[in-house]
Amino acid sequence: MKEYLKMAWRNIWRNKRRTYITLASLFFAVFFALIMRGIQIGSYGNMVDNVVLAYTGYIQVHANGYWEDKVINKTLESSDELFNTISSLQNVKGMIPRLESFALASVGLQTKGVMVVGIDPEKEDPLTKISNKIVKGQYLNRDSDGVLVAERLAKYLKIDINDTLVLIGQGYHGISAAGKYPVSGIVNFPSPELDNQLVYMNLPTCQYFYSSENRLTSIVVDIEDTDKMNNTADKLKEKINPELYEVMTWKEMLTELVQSIEADNVGGLIMLGILYIIIAFGVFGTIMMMTAERIREFGVMVAVGMRKFKLAIIVVIETIYIGILGIISGSIGSIPILIYLYFNPIRLTGDVAKSMENYGIDPIMPVALEPGYFINQSLVVFIILFIAIIYPAFFILRLNVINALRS
Repeated sequence: MKEYLKMAWRNIWRNKRRTYITLASLFFAVFFALIMRGIQIGSYGNMVDNVVLAYTGYIQVHANGYWEDKVINKTLESSDELFNTISSLQNVKGMIPRLESFALASVGLQTKGVMVVGIDPEKEDPLTKISNKIVKGQYLNRDSDGVLVAERLAKYLKIDINDTLVLIGQGYHGISAAGKYPVSGIVNFPSPELDNQLVYMNLPTCQYFYSSENRLTSIVVDIEDTDKMNNTADKLKEKINPELYEVMTWKEMLTELVQSIEADNVGGLIMLGILYIIIAFGVFGTIMMMTAERIREFGVMVAVGMRKFKLAIIVVIETIYIGILGIISGSIGSIPILIYLYFNPIRLTGDVAKSMENYGIDPIMPVALEPGYFINQSLVVFIILFIAIIYPAFFILRLNVINALRS
């Protein structure tokens, strides 16, 4: 076998032009497949990060039935027992309590329905990074009695920092809710839906406003490893009372986003499949050309005593060598571009950017750097290569020596 490996290696460099043509087809196959798949996966990650990390988190705990009917009466009681149960899970790194409800915001003659979210500023910021979205004023602290207002909402209400925002709503069990709050900061959200209606305030202030002391609408569970999200959610469901609480992952809460990603992924895979078909024809063409050019060489080798089976093995090893070199060179060639696009994503403009912003997604085309798709694309190209190997191997096994010598 060692002699076969040496002979195959020498053979591929006897005709460098032929080898370089085959290598080029494999190089571009791997190169374009990795670039295309990296952008696809990066785009999906961008969609998830913009929506999930901007608001919902990966896992939430609610009072049973709250998600179907989001009213303040369906809140859960904040208890140490519940928090200890959640924190006891291995993959949990933090918990973010929230109280959310609707109210009527008023400034002078301007009024608008808004969503009021009570947060713990210190626990909320590591997940949603609201402090990084402040365009005016400052972020909330534990003792703050002010509010943060979304930028588009602030423009509509014609309000600025240090102005007073009047909120009127309905509190827990129908109690009237009304209050005046100074504006501590203006926040910009990529999502127009959030940017048109969000008002943040301190959790105790919000609980007092809605007369719902010690009550929460949701607990966002922050996790270490997002790949173990479903496993963590299942373990949490086993530990808490299903009659009192419901545990939901972002995929269950944001079904429209999941469907959008799945539909786009199918389209992406179809485009990748078309690319692979083009690649396959290119690989088959170069290997058929290589085989046709070597008919006389094969005939001479068999005529001097080389067994057809051994000759077929050597040709297969030659093709594997070229395949390995093509995959390695294609991967190495794509890595600098992928790294550059990872740190400098393409920013979209025009109607495409507006449509992405309407879904709350930053209009960029980032790239994912994950070993998984490098391995997958390399395996697909190898499979195409192994299918292509069948032709020269079958040709050699059926070789007519006299006709080969006459060619």
